[in-house]
Order: sequence, then C-alpha cells, then structure tokens
Amino acid sequence: MLRFGILSTAKIGRELVVPAIQDAENCVVTAIASRDLARAREMADRFSVPHAFGSYEEMLASDTIDAVYIPLPTSQHVEWSVKAADAGKHVLVEKPLALNADEIDVLIEARNRNNVLVTEAYMVTYAPVWLKVRELIKDGAIGALKHVQGAFTYFNRDPGNMRNVPSLGGGGLPDIGVYPTISTRFVTGKEPKRIQAVTERDPEFGTDIYSSVKADFGDFELTFYISTQLAHRQVMVFHGTEGYIEVKSPFNADRYGAEEIELTNRNHNESRVFRFQDSRQYKCEAEAFARAAGGEDQEVVTLESSKLNQKVIDAIYRASEKDGWETV
Repeated sequence: MLRFGILSTAKIGRELVVPAIQDAENCVVTAIASRDLARAREMADRFSVPHAFGSYEEMLASDTIDAVYIPLPTSQHVEWSVKAADAGKHVLVEKPLALNADEIDVLIEARNRNNVLVTEAYMVTYAPVWLKVRELIKDGAIGALKHVQGAFTYFNRDPGNMRNVPSLGGGGLPDIGVYPTISTRFVTGKEPKRIQAVTERDPEFGTDIYSSVKADFGDFELTFYISTQLAHRQVMVFHGTEGYIEVKSPFNADRYGAEEIELTNRNHNESRVFRFQDSRQYKCEAEAFARAAGGEDQEVVTLESSKLNQKVIDAIYRASEKDGWETV
C-alpha cells in the first residue's frame, strides 16, 4: 500500500481526492498537513487518518508517508513539489503544475536527482471515458480526424476564491483551459503547432475569464472556448470523415451530464452509446499513480508532457495579444 500524505486541507482534496485514495485498492492516506494543526487534525479525524502535522516540512520529514498529494494554490505547486521530491517522496500535484512552461524544468531536475515519480493530476487521462475515446480514434471509428470542438465553462465571481486571485495563479486558462488541450493531446498523440486566440480579463480581478482558441495540429484543428463567468457547460466533440464522437460530460464526469460517449456514423442514421457507470476517475488516478510509484508498467502524465501542455497555455496568452498565429 502506497502511503499518501496530503499537503494542505484544500477543498479538492477534502471532497474528491482523499475519499478516492481511501477507496483505492493499493494506496491509503496516512497523514494530513496544514499550517494550522487544528485544521489538519480535524480533516484527519474526518477520514480516520492516523497522523496530523502542523507544518508541511514536518510531514515531508516523516517516515509515515511514501508520497504526497499537493492541492495548494498554483503559485506554490513547483516549490513544494521540489521540496517533496528532495525529501524522497513521490509527488502527485494538482493541475496546473506551473505558471509557465520553463518553471517545470527545475521539477524535472528534482525528479531525476531523487529518482521519484512526479506527475500532474490530470484525472481524465486515467478515466475509462477517455481511454475509450482514444481507442475509438486509434481504431478508425470516425475515419480521419479533422476537427475537435470543446467547451468548459462555469460561473464564479467570488473575490476570495484562488481562481480569481492573480498572485495565486488564478485565471480561466490555468484552471480549465488545460483540459481541452490535455484531452486532445492524450487521445490523438499529436501536438499543436500554432495558436490563434482571443482572451478577456475581469476588470476587477485582472484574471482571464474567457478565451476562444484555435489550435492547428497539422492533420486536424482544435477549437474551444472556456470561461469562469458563463453558465455551466462541458462538451468535447471529435469529428472525422466517417463519423464523430461526442463526450457528454468530459471533465467532471457525471456532474455536468451523463458519463457517456456517443459515436455517430457519417450518414447520421446510426449511433452507439458507451456508458460508464460511476467510473471514479480520481480513484483510477490514485491507483495508477500507486502502481507507477511501485515500479509497475503504468502510463502516467510525465513532466515532459506537462511541459508541452503548459507551452500551449503560454502560447494562448501570447496569441491573445496579437492578430494572427502564434507558434507553440
């Protein structure tokens, strides 16, 4: 059993990741750390976790854990991931891993010198839904892929929420723009070459709240929009010469709609629906991470892939400041 320490009492950890780790077959949470010991103990008691620490450093120095899960604000991800790796711990760190692609280099160095696993927590890459989409595209179910279309939106104007605080790494592109990008790269194995984009910022917060993006992958293009101030919506569609695949609730499985894929043929007279009942993508993520940390042959999101994904986000920001194409 891989023993996890949770570095902070952040909401995503409390509500999604810690329950998933506790439910996993090959890992368990053995420690919670917070800068406030009372908060760490409260969360530890909630999940029957034996150890609580009043500082992150104290937990990283402890022999009660083998790995850490880091759901801190984005601006602190690289710093604490490096510290965890230097403490000899495997690291599962929330997305987005960094604020720009170059920051990831120091983490690659830390991973290599400590011989530990460090991976960005893209739960979609372990989800049965997305593994099926990749399989269908690879098997030619929609012929030659020509266009990918996506949307991911929610509404949040809470000034205290880290997504609306620039100094903490807030903004729509870091929070949700990464998802159409990582999922398209994951299922196709291709990388975008150039970007066109329009981005709008909130006049009060200064964070990006809307982006419309066109990415040229060579053989096909990806277009998507994201927003942190629009009505809730998620969809991804992969359109080919012989049909198309629509992913109904692509990122927050079963929260924005049915956890299913619909494959429709070219003439639109035949459809197949693939349903995934309670696939538990965070549980799948935790179990895959534990297998990889244990030396098994398990596919994970590498830091090199994370850097490529972040280069796309960096290019979107640059493209939003100009007319025409921006090279990734």
